[in-house]
Amino acid sequence: MKLSLGFSPCPNDTFIFDALIHHKIDTEGLEFEVEYHDVETLNQKAFNKELTITKLSYHAFAYAVEDYELLDAGSALGFGVGPLLITKNQELAQKFSAYAGDDMPEEFKTLKIGIPGKYTTANFLLGLAYPELQNKEILVFSDIESALLNGKIDLGLIIHENRFTYHDKGLFKVVDLGDFWEKTTESPIPLGGIVIKRDLPQEIKEKVNRLIRQSVEYAFENPKSGIDYIRSYAQEMEEAVMYKHIELYVNQYSVDLGEIGKKAITSMFNRAYQLNIVPKTEKNVFLKGND
Repeated sequence: MKLSLGFSPCPNDTFIFDALIHHKIDTEGLEFEVEYHDVETLNQKAFNKELTITKLSYHAFAYAVEDYELLDAGSALGFGVGPLLITKNQELAQKFSAYAGDDMPEEFKTLKIGIPGKYTTANFLLGLAYPELQNKEILVFSDIESALLNGKIDLGLIIHENRFTYHDKGLFKVVDLGDFWEKTTESPIPLGGIVIKRDLPQEIKEKVNRLIRQSVEYAFENPKSGIDYIRSYAQEMEEAVMYKHIELYVNQYSVDLGEIGKKAITSMFNRAYQLNIVPKTEKNVFLKGND
């Protein structure tokens, strides 16, 4: 049986799926037809029900939950992994980071912000922390730094490996949005998860979940096994940067969400419901039998 599978070319995803798609583990008769896309493209494909299994942002999952359910394995959650708001203007970085309170200065409200996608968790966190910032431009995440350097935007919301390299390009951190989430919830940040179509047989859904878990476990046990594959898709080619990225986003929650991971996801959805950011659902979010 062949199933379509979508995930990003970023090191954390290629690290997770290497063993699965290259048959380093027994796939129990399943074959996977892989598509690589940036996170916002994956979100849109989920909205269009184009892929059987896909990585997506937790923010986007709220809009796809009628058709997909969340697997326990393969997620990206963690502490200290939040998106960063950055700028090339050091003075602006200092003024903004010093800002606190409910009344945002007017000069900040007009700042143009490059975001990696409307339905990304990064944009969701930005909206929770700074709802007044509405002047946004959607960019591919890898183009945000150059847009800052070229003066096309005032602030950039960065994710993935860019958080390790922005300072080398003369850019400055304004705020770590992960800090906001962690201080207000005391939970890890749910960034992205792996979902599967609800209408598949339960046996297949459970098998896919099991195989992804085994693929993550294989990667942890053999961390250098997929290095050539990971490097071939990585935006930043330095091995140290790739593994920093992997260490940040692949952890125990990638093996299994567990109670803490599920609590964080439920908390995110409940906050979004309260603020009318996402539509409510009566569907079970988590894989049946694993919630």
